[in-house]
Amino acid sequence: MVDALKTLLRRKKYIERSLNTSLKEKRVYQAVVIGVSAGGFAALSFLLPSLPEDFSLPVIIVQHLHPASGSYIVQHLNNKCSLIVKQADEKESIKPGTVYLASPNYHLLVEEDRTFSLTVDNRVNYARPSIDVLFETAARAYGEKLIGIILTGSNNDGSKGLKRIKEGGGLAVVQDPLDAEVDSMPRAALAATAVDFILSLEQIASFLMSLSKGKSYENK
Repeated sequence: MVDALKTLLRRKKYIERSLNTSLKEKRVYQAVVIGVSAGGFAALSFLLPSLPEDFSLPVIIVQHLHPASGSYIVQHLNNKCSLIVKQADEKESIKPGTVYLASPNYHLLVEEDRTFSLTVDNRVNYARPSIDVLFETAARAYGEKLIGIILTGSNNDGSKGLKRIKEGGGLAVVQDPLDAEVDSMPRAALAATAVDFILSLEQIASFLMSLSKGKSYENK
């Protein structure tokens, strides 16, 4: 009972923090990076199909997968989405309105000329691809024009990267732990940095569509 009350109070504090930091100024964003692990298939299957055909930002995703995983998740999402969903390729230029997923067993890096690099460097946070690697390189490339989002997952990958995005002036969003299929990764991100928004998956979809159209987001 005490633990449940503490959880509710923490959630209330998070939501108040989100409301207090809601966007009052218009800022034009240029890219979205998403980190997701356990529970990601369902989360991405809900979130990405909600983005309209005219969604203007590139969406770059690290989903933790088994190294021997094939391309099923890419094909599945591409069939469900209005946007093109594909695996990111080496030296590929990043285009608006396209969803890129990291290939299994490769780190995905964003270069300052807005192209991708793939590496087989050592695992980070026991993962390859690592969310931290994507977020930290994207923060260098996009600075304050970047939106970082942490979704459901079972470890702490992405926490340092999300903190780096905040330090660079970008926007940090975390799925509400009470809405996440697995809450460890959202909770680790919240412990690592003061985020701008804590939202449900449904709210994250509305949030992205608002920012894509250059509007402020009102958390209802």
